[in-house]
Amino acid sequence: MGSYFAIVTSRNSEDGIKSALLSLKNQQLKPEYVIVIDDGSKDKTPDILMELKRDWSELYVITNPDLGYDIKRVVKNWNSALDLVRNESMPITDYHLIATDDTEYAPDYASMLISYLDSNPNIAIASGNYTNLKPDMPHGAGRFVRNSTFEKARWGGKYPEKMGYESAILYEVEFLGYKHSVIEMARFRHIRPLGLNHQFYEFGASMHTLGYHPIYALGRFAKYFSTGTVTGRRGSLYMIYYYLTYKSEVGGYNSLYDAQFRQYVRNKQIERLKVVLKTRILRKKL
Repeated sequence: MGSYFAIVTSRNSEDGIKSALLSLKNQQLKPEYVIVIDDGSKDKTPDILMELKRDWSELYVITNPDLGYDIKRVVKNWNSALDLVRNESMPITDYHLIATDDTEYAPDYASMLISYLDSNPNIAIASGNYTNLKPDMPHGAGRFVRNSTFEKARWGGKYPEKMGYESAILYEVEFLGYKHSVIEMARFRHIRPLGLNHQFYEFGASMHTLGYHPIYALGRFAKYFSTGTVTGRRGSLYMIYYYLTYKSEVGGYNSLYDAQFRQYVRNKQIERLKVVLKTRILRKKL
């Protein structure tokens, strides 16, 4: 079965980091190594990480200075973990897992997903699920990424350090001719409520930077608002508000993706909307 390593971002997570990491350590299919980026924690997180490292040689910790909370650093921290792997010539694996300091995974999570990915080489990214609603795309947390495909991406084996990076890589693998998937039976859970720090600002703003089609964005809002799942009803309102009002910058994290990529995203969404419409018409006829 394929091998993998895990990337975990963390900041002031003393209430959840230990259980999150132990859920990785206790996987039936264990990671080759786990890289935690502690982004300037001021609570007991560093002590917890030091304690875990004592009897877990495969746990690596990157410690950043405290520069205050800034969600922009999440993707930078992912890339710093990837740099560590390359610079230190750490063992090459088939996949990497994006995890967080507030997610716990069922013991068979990794084995279930990697077995699926091993059997489906056309799937580049897959995640399990934590909701009762089937998502259109793999979740940001809990996703396994096929490293051989990731290295072919236009960002050179790294994540784009721009808002919307989680979705951008999904559209990129489609552009490269691969697919992504969600495996419902593979379960994980969030320890903290989603949107606690950001009120789903990036959910909406990144739909803007990526060039989401307005009908697709409104459909996403309607789905979340009607079900109360993923963002909750209030979160869905924040999401659509930020999509409609976001003002991009020239260059940097808050800038738009290039016009060609934005148009590709929009075209893919139009294709999906047509499939949904066709399916509903067929159901009515039946």
